[in-house]
Amino acid sequence: MDALTAVAAWFTVPLGFEFVQRALLVSVAAGVVCAVLSCWMTLVGWSLMGDAVSHAVLPGVVLSYVFGLPFALGALVFGAGSVALIGAVNRTSRVKEDAVIGVVFTAMFALGLVLVSRVPSQTDLGHILFGNVLGVSDADIWQVLLLAAVVLAVVWYKHRDLTLYAFDPVHAHALGINPRLLETLLLGLLAVTVVVALQAVGIILVVAMVIIPGATAYLLTDRFERMLGISAAVAVAAAVAGVFTSFHLNVSTGGAIVLTQAGAFALAYLFAPRHGVLRRGRAARRLRARAASR
Repeated sequence: MDALTAVAAWFTVPLGFEFVQRALLVSVAAGVVCAVLSCWMTLVGWSLMGDAVSHAVLPGVVLSYVFGLPFALGALVFGAGSVALIGAVNRTSRVKEDAVIGVVFTAMFALGLVLVSRVPSQTDLGHILFGNVLGVSDADIWQVLLLAAVVLAVVWYKHRDLTLYAFDPVHAHALGINPRLLETLLLGLLAVTVVVALQAVGIILVVAMVIIPGATAYLLTDRFERMLGISAAVAVAAAVAGVFTSFHLNVSTGGAIVLTQAGAFALAYLFAPRHGVLRRGRAARRLRARAASR
């Protein structure tokens, strides 16, 4: 009974604080929208693009603080602008896409650091880079919820076209679906999703939230609809565990959330029923044993 009481207290005591309730709300909302989009990022192979967008929004965030504008506005402008710039350079030069992405996101991130160094009194670099989910305001919460709702609504409306594009863009084009338009839509959703997650984990860790849940679900199922559910479940569980862990251990909330997601990926990598390393190792040993017995 004492053990049950201790476990119950581990969850109930933090909920008595309003800042923990706010952190849970923002972390879960950001986690779900990132998890849903991460499934498409995994299938399309855009993990590096997520990294690029998350770093490229830094100048927009800094300029928004300087001019007293909502940080989401500047982040969206620079996020969408970096995506457009990557596409333009890739189409008009012989440089491969991965190199273009590396050039653009490092240049944008460096620009952001320069701007931060010029206005240190108006910008908390730590909160931008690593998030400040324990200090979110009412305006921040409504901003996260609104942007998350927009992304999820668009994904729900276009999920069939986006899924077909992820699996077979040639077939999508043959059916009269414009792959370039879907690519632009997906990149736009990525930019908005990065903005949603910034408040929870910051620029440095947001890429993990856009990659890890989808990659984990990809190891656990071969059905896309189930992949979406597993990805969202992993993100919600990690958000809850990360917030409570950060409260009790007094550690970074964003870091705790991402580490929990990474732990879930490690478990899936090792123990997934069909695609886990240990499972495949046992299956290979059984095949070798059968071959030897013959």
